[in-house]
Amino acid sequence: MNPPVAVFASKAVKGRDNRMAVFADADAVVRTLRPDVPVTCIYPEKLRENAERFLSVFPGQVLYAVKSNPDPRVMRYLYGAGIRHFDVASAEEVTTTRSLFPKARLSFMHPVKSRSAIATAYRLGVRDYALDSASELLKIVEETGSARDLNLFVRVALPKGNAAYDLSGKFGAHEEDAVTLLQAARRVAARVGLCFHVGSQCMEPAAYATAIERVRALVDRAGVVVDILDVGGGFPVSYPGLEPPAFGLYMDAIQNAAQHLFPAIELWCEPGRALAGSGGSVIVKVELRRGHTLYINDGTYGSLFDAGSFGWRYPVRAIRPDSALAGALEPFSFFGPTCDTVDYMKGPFMLPADIAEGDWIEIGQLGAYGAAMRTRFNGFYSDETVAIVPSRAYDDTPTGGDAISITDHLPARQIARSGRK
Repeated sequence: MNPPVAVFASKAVKGRDNRMAVFADADAVVRTLRPDVPVTCIYPEKLRENAERFLSVFPGQVLYAVKSNPDPRVMRYLYGAGIRHFDVASAEEVTTTRSLFPKARLSFMHPVKSRSAIATAYRLGVRDYALDSASELLKIVEETGSARDLNLFVRVALPKGNAAYDLSGKFGAHEEDAVTLLQAARRVAARVGLCFHVGSQCMEPAAYATAIERVRALVDRAGVVVDILDVGGGFPVSYPGLEPPAFGLYMDAIQNAAQHLFPAIELWCEPGRALAGSGGSVIVKVELRRGHTLYINDGTYGSLFDAGSFGWRYPVRAIRPDSALAGALEPFSFFGPTCDTVDYMKGPFMLPADIAEGDWIEIGQLGAYGAAMRTRFNGFYSDETVAIVPSRAYDDTPTGGDAISITDHLPARQIARSGRK
């Protein structure tokens, strides 16, 4: 029997356009829809749990990195869980986030911005800006009309560390430049901050403590008062073959180093993957099996950019709605739907030995840098989205309305396949 299909809305969500069909699990999605296009699944309860974990443990301001997943529904769920501060990196992210949350605090933490983006952001109430060059500082001052209410953050370069994605090469001022920028920012800003990024999916809690020690030395050389220390993002999540240290070890490393080296400073962090990653998945369909290679309907040009470009391995689970899958788990690779040979995901992805054309696969940990990376290359694109709320959560979940038919929320082509009228 299919689980109920209902309206789901967090307390922060208002209006019919923000409602989604709700299922107890991905299996129910497949049984009901038999989708021929990728379906993005949002797990609101996991988003809430992630937000509450950061807000309860991190000793300062928690900024959601919008770039990791700018879906308004995801952002609203996080807002409903208590996130009130957002790290934005473009004029589009500024305008979208401001329209969703008029009273939220937005911080423009991209170190290189266009002049028009700076002007737009300031007009929309943004007062926090990152920079890593004298030219960027000049742009910010000029485009805000030499405003006296600016909070300016000097982005400091860090050496390459033990992170899955090294971010040390593109942004950040090196020592002498950082000292000069701190002194210059102090002359024109209401508040001055320092920020850094240890790299995405950082596997060493000590990397944060090392970075804090490094910026302490820069502050001492600059001889200025720094009001805010932003330790950036990089907080990891679990993937097959990549199990990070316990979350608490990261919090302890940051708090201990900050208390020792910056005892009175305001702390910020910018999680993206760690807030949204486990809050999403995508359901794909197997179109062809060739040996241990599966041709699926999503790929490198869609939600699986990291799997193709960086060899990222995601947790996978096969779904066959009408019969059981059999056989031991075996390693498979994926080809995406486009004509491009780079649309390839090496894996290995461990799936049942008898997986075949017509089966579906739920690919997990795609709440961050999944849907956000989709393109329309070759005409392949899907924005079909549902919410997954386990059956045990139904009684406690605010629905925001009466139970609805699946036909209220899904395109006609999928409704027809589901057999619902």
